[in-house]
Amino acid sequence: MARMKTTTVILMMLLSGIGSAQQKPTTGYAPVNGLKMYYEVHGSGDPVVLLHGGFGTISRNLPEWIGELSKTRKVIALEMQGHGRTADIERDFSYENLADDVAALLDYLKIASADVIGYSMGGGVAMQCAIRHPEKVRKVVSISGVFRHDGWVKEARDMFPLITGEVLKGSPAEAEYKRLSPTPDAFPNFIKRVMAMDLKPYDFGADKLKATKAPMFFIHGDADGVRLDHISEMFRLKGGEVFGDMRPRSESRLAILPNTTHVALTKRMSVIVLVPMVNDFLDAKSQK
Repeated sequence: MARMKTTTVILMMLLSGIGSAQQKPTTGYAPVNGLKMYYEVHGSGDPVVLLHGGFGTISRNLPEWIGELSKTRKVIALEMQGHGRTADIERDFSYENLADDVAALLDYLKIASADVIGYSMGGGVAMQCAIRHPEKVRKVVSISGVFRHDGWVKEARDMFPLITGEVLKGSPAEAEYKRLSPTPDAFPNFIKRVMAMDLKPYDFGADKLKATKAPMFFIHGDADGVRLDHISEMFRLKGGEVFGDMRPRSESRLAILPNTTHVALTKRMSVIVLVPMVNDFLDAKSQK
């Protein structure tokens, strides 16, 4: 009898785990700034927005992050202008425009403020959210993002003009675009339009980044294509580089993962390492 009860309990636990793992997200299209923006809402709790990288989608860049974070939080994952299921519109790609779209989505979902986590291009958008919409952003996690064009190493900047639809023909990015996009044959033009944003020198402004109220967690790999002095500059602007045993530390944080590239930052092993640090950062109470 005792063995039967134990078996029943174990089966219930397993079935409970399967049920939670298979729980489907709420999905929809939000009318924001002329877009029909695709979004998904996973889990429950304090809201956190997840922003994919350039040419990315929810399923390509973010599934591991969603799975881990949605255990304790309401995760809002979205696909930005022209990416995934969100159709492009006749508007230039810019970090400012994309940040305004995120803010408009939060309004549409009736979420007053949220934490924002962005990868690569999404990291820059997350920083712009904090600059342009400070009332909507509680904390920012920027994963391999930059706030100025020259934040990328020269090798990366030299590569940008070479990235075309033809070069990416047959790539996972093209396959995902063709699978999800409402305009599956427009991949070459999509690549051209997205790259135009990074081919044009941009600078969010060191003074503007420094003035942001939201604490920021900068996460990088030691081989992710971002200049190390740019990483340290961002952290200094947000109050880093102090002797924390001698005086109060900044509420912002910095992590550099060893032997980690730009792409590896989204892979499962990196996510397993990073999510506990991100949760600790997001849960930390203000020292003020």
